[in-house]
Amino acid sequence: MTDDNALRVYSGDGDGWHQVDAVPATGAVWAVVDDGEVLRDLARTHGLSAQALRMLEEHPLSAAHDESGRHLRGRVNRSNDGEILLTVPTASYVEETRDVRTGVLTCVVTERLILTYERGDGEVLTHAVAKLCGGLPVPDSGVRQVLAAILLTLVSRASDVEAGLGDAVAGLEQLVVEPQATSRARRPTGQDPLTAVYGLKREIAEARRALGPMTSALPELEAESRDALREGPGHRRGDPATDVWLRRVREWADRVDAHLDAHDELLDAMLSVHLSNVSVQQNEDMRKISAWAAMITVPTLIAGIYGMNFRHMPELDWRFGYPLVLVVMAGACALLFRAFRRSGWL
Repeated sequence: MTDDNALRVYSGDGDGWHQVDAVPATGAVWAVVDDGEVLRDLARTHGLSAQALRMLEEHPLSAAHDESGRHLRGRVNRSNDGEILLTVPTASYVEETRDVRTGVLTCVVTERLILTYERGDGEVLTHAVAKLCGGLPVPDSGVRQVLAAILLTLVSRASDVEAGLGDAVAGLEQLVVEPQATSRARRPTGQDPLTAVYGLKREIAEARRALGPMTSALPELEAESRDALREGPGHRRGDPATDVWLRRVREWADRVDAHLDAHDELLDAMLSVHLSNVSVQQNEDMRKISAWAAMITVPTLIAGIYGMNFRHMPELDWRFGYPLVLVVMAGACALLFRAFRRSGWL
């Protein structure tokens, strides 16, 4: 017995998709579950082959990383009976914190039944349900229409992540390039540009790692669709429309990945500009320090010479010797200050 909150069933007919209380005996059926064990129970209940059940047991259902912490690779497995098992990561973007969060989506596709389970904040299934039940146009028919809605939504969510990261990169550009960004004391927000750049590069890498398995899984689905078209009588036949929308989804995913790569390259350029600005600022500071050190050196040198306390030194017995030395010190410092100002060192 499954919890009603852990299982939602949708039936597809000529009037579109709508939610039902139980799995109907005929027609295309879509089951959305909130628990991995419920997914496995439904797979056993509705007669998936032993091979498909074994593949499902081997699939991780709860995280976008494997036990070693590495991101999962997109997996498309097909049983000898034609059942398809698809696992891909999902991605979502939190604008307030500029964080990319990942999850995992699992689909089990049979001739008339598709079982789906999502873990994470991607809300791919929520948007796919709204798309199908809301009557929005989705290519293909039957369970393949559900798969199309899911994959289109998955790439659409990834595109939203890319757009959010693009806005964050654009907002960071002014902080990194402006001259005061090289000085923490004069920085308006107090945010370190290097920390901000590396933080965004890390989130872009996270988004690309989530999108990568999707782009690797789509060619496998296209190959499976072409194989289905070539199958002989008595086997499940494919639909040419499936190959068309799969190709469209793959091209869309490739564009999103290309945009993410462009954002990453722009951050690299920002980093180079910022480091150049820091180097220029350090050179300017060094020139100022050197100029002041030179001006301090002149009176220090004169005072050091007259502090040697030799018996016979110029102007020691002259009444105006001390004021004259002070005037010489001040004049030398003034000349040096003027020279350094003209050269741009001060």
